Amino acid sequence: MTRIDAKFAELNAAGKKAFVAYVMAGDPDYDTSLEIVKGLPGAGVDIIELGLPFTDPMADGPTIQLAGQRALDGGMTLQKTLDLAAEFRKADDTTPIVLMGYYNPIYSRGVEAFLTDAKAAGIDGLIVVDLPPEEDSELCIPAQAAGMNFIRLATPTTDGKRLPKVLQNTSGFVYYVSITGITGAAEAEATDVGPEVTRIKASTDLPVIVGFGINTPEKAQNIASVADGAVVGSAIVSQIGAGKSTTEVLEFVKSLADGAHRA
Repeated sequence: MTRIDAKFAELNAAGKKAFVAYVMAGDPDYDTSLEIVKGLPGAGVDIIELGLPFTDPMADGPTIQLAGQRALDGGMTLQKTLDLAAEFRKADDTTPIVLMGYYNPIYSRGVEAFLTDAKAAGIDGLIVVDLPPEEDSELCIPAQAAGMNFIRLATPTTDGKRLPKVLQNTSGFVYYVSITGITGAAEAEATDVGPEVTRIKASTDLPVIVGFGINTPEKAQNIASVADGAVVGSAIVSQIGAGKSTTEVLEFVKSLADGAHRA
C-alpha cells in the first residue's frame, strides 16, 4: 500500500473528501518553495502535487507556465526537485507527494535511474501528462513495479470507448480534468462534473479527484461534494506569483482545504 492508498483509506474511514494542492517546485525560489511545501499539510492538504519545471509545457495555462519559468530561471532541475521532496520527507513521512510534469526530463535522466532516485526521495506517485496509455511500457508499468502509483488524467472528451484504456494501468486515483483546455482557463461546475465522475466511477474502484477551474473555497466544496476530492493549482500558484508571503499563501490554501473538507 502506497502513502496515497493509505491516505484515501484514512479519509474514507473518516467520511472526508480529499484536498490536493499543486505547487511548482522551485517557485519562486528553492528555499521559499520548500517552506511552502513543508507548510501544506498543516494547512489541511491531504496530498501534495509537486510540479516538475519544464521548458515546453502543453497542458498548463499562463499562471503555471510562468511559475515553471521562474523556477527554471532560479536554477531548478529534476535533481533539485527530488532534493526538495527528500528534504520535506525528513519531517513528514506520511503526506503523499505526487510528481506532476512531462516525460522529457525523466527520459533524459533514464527511467530506471529516475525511479530509483524518486522512490528514495519519497515520491509516491507520478502524473506524466504527455505519456498516453499506449506508452505504458515506457514508464507506467516500471513505476508500478517500483511501488509508485501512476495516475492518469480523464477529461470531458474521454468517451466510453477510450475510458477502459485510460483506466487500465492507473492506480492511486483518477484525476478528472473538469474542463476542456489548459489550467486556469475556465471554472469547473459541479453540475457538469457530477455526472462525469459517476460515469468514471462505474468503471473503476479508484477515487476520482477533480482538478482545473477550482479557485475558491466554495468551488472546492461544490466540486468535492460530487467527487472524492478536489485539486487546486493555478489559484495557489497565482498567490505565489503575486509575491504573497508564505504565511499568506498557506492561509489561502487552508481556506480552500476547509472548503473541500466541508463537502
